[in-house]
Amino acid sequence: MARNAEKAMTALARFRNAQLEEGKVRERRPFLASECTELPKAEKWRRQIISEISKKVAQIQNAGLGEFKIRDLNDEINKLLREKGHWEVRIKELGGPDYGRVGPKMLDHEGKEVPGNRGYKYFGAAKDLPGVRELFEKERRSTDNLYFRFIPCLIPLLDVY
Repeated sequence: MARNAEKAMTALARFRNAQLEEGKVRERRPFLASECTELPKAEKWRRQIISEISKKVAQIQNAGLGEFKIRDLNDEINKLLREKGHWEVRIKELGGPDYGRVGPKMLDHEGKEVPGNRGYKYFGAAKDLPGVRELFEKERRSTDNLYFRFIPCLIPLLDVY
C-alpha cells in the first residue's frame, strides 16, 4: 500500500497541483441557472450547452450506432435543449438579449415556421427509429387535413379585385 507522501508525488497529482496554482481548473456549470448571478457567465454556459448540442447532433447522424445509443443521444439532446431554454430565461432576467425572440426558428422544408415545435424533438437517425416514423406520418396527415379544410374558406377572401 502506498503512503500518502508517495501518492502526492505521482505525475497526476503534480499536474493537478500545477493547474490549481495557475488557476486553469475548469469551472463547472451550475446545476440550476438561477444560481448564476453574472450575465457574461450565463452567456458562457449557454454557449457551452450549444456546443454540446451540436456535437451530439453530429454524433446522432450515424445510423450504425444502434437503436439504444441513438435513443440515449436523442434524449440527451432534448435535455440539453431544455437546459438551454432555462439559461436563456436567466440571461433575459439578468438584462441580456431575449434569445427566444431573436434566435433561429424551427422551419419545415418550405421555409415556413413549424407549428407546435416546443415539445420532444427527433434528430438525425432517431427519425428513422421504429415507432417514430409512424408518428411523423400521423402528424403530417393531420396537418394536411387542416390545410385542405381551411384553404377553401379563404379563397373567397382573396377575390377582392
